[in-house]
Amino acid sequence: MISEITCPENKSTLCTEIMSGLPEWFEEPAGISACAKLVMDLPVLASVEQNICNGFIALKYHPPAAAEIFVIATRKQCHGQGIGRSLLRAAEEHARQSGCSLLTVKTLAPRGKHEPHLDDTRAFYDRNGFLKAEVFPTLWAEGHPCLFMVKPLN
Repeated sequence: MISEITCPENKSTLCTEIMSGLPEWFEEPAGISACAKLVMDLPVLASVEQNICNGFIALKYHPPAAAEIFVIATRKQCHGQGIGRSLLRAAEEHARQSGCSLLTVKTLAPRGKHEPHLDDTRAFYDRNGFLKAEVFPTLWAEGHPCLFMVKPLN
């Protein structure tokens, strides 16, 4: 079941807990802390089963037309169970209800390294209808190219 989390502290705690369990994707503790602080002011949707939150997605709105997936994460033991896809669908509906016609996401572009977890991330977005729009080589940092992806919400 997908539900919206409204308590800022709960959003932050959930973000920290789940992201900390995914060191392949979220390597920097300072980055996790910064993200946990920022999600407090964003809409956060969570996948909850048997009173356990297995994943979440936070949205950042860019009026009038776009909503950005600020962060999405599922517990590692829940990967491959359709939770991410369910969170995306809920985010799409949330964005549509807010009048948006685009859903965007930024993720790491290929860096010429063996990073199968990031290949899986990009494939996840591909499978779910996102289009590769542009690569920003130094948006985040040298050696961390940003792949900007867009999904029209028709």
